[in-house]
Amino acid sequence: MLGNVLVTGGAGGLGAAVVDAVREAGGTPLVLDKSAPSTAEFELVDLADGRAAEAAVRKLAERYGRFSGVVTAAGIDRCGTLAEVPAEEWENVVRVNLFGTVAVVRAALPHLENGRVVTVASTLGLRAVSDATAYCASKFGVVGFTRALAAETAGRTGVTLVVPGGMRTNFFDDRTEQYRPKDLEKLNPPDRVAAAIVFALSQPPGCEIRELVIAHSEEPSWP
Repeated sequence: MLGNVLVTGGAGGLGAAVVDAVREAGGTPLVLDKSAPSTAEFELVDLADGRAAEAAVRKLAERYGRFSGVVTAAGIDRCGTLAEVPAEEWENVVRVNLFGTVAVVRAALPHLENGRVVTVASTLGLRAVSDATAYCASKFGVVGFTRALAAETAGRTGVTLVVPGGMRTNFFDDRTEQYRPKDLEKLNPPDRVAAAIVFALSQPPGCEIRELVIAHSEEPSWP
């Protein structure tokens, strides 16, 4: 049975699906997000602010005790060519997706001995495409960070890298037409990815699922 599981981005999208899956598995989801989730305890925080993210993790640990797992599901994007995307918006993608992930994990580790970290990258953390330099840079960074973290914490903290393809969430809602998926039916529902995440969290001590690529069978960004 899962214990307390910290979930970033738990108010919507994949994060909300993880919250539901953790609860169904007998765990207690604890959310970090800019918006309040409807069905979980939470701390409001902008993950672009690393020090605020660290403080929010510590508050949840003080309130609820140790974590059995951490899932970094929060993520944002800003499509466009490097010349088109304003520098602040470009850098904010990296702050949330990469630096926010690192800040949360850093703060959680003292409360996570013998627990598990599941980071969420993307198929675009393994395969680069045009007009996605910020997103690719951030997700490639998550891949490298997670692999190094697994080496650093081996035998103490379980670490899994989850690499999802596109999902049927509101992630694409604010994009212009050219950057929206052409067929939503060729994207996975987020609950399928959440189930894989809970599977990784539920492994017995000494057994590691190091990396999982999970995508619709006709996912256009993979392989």
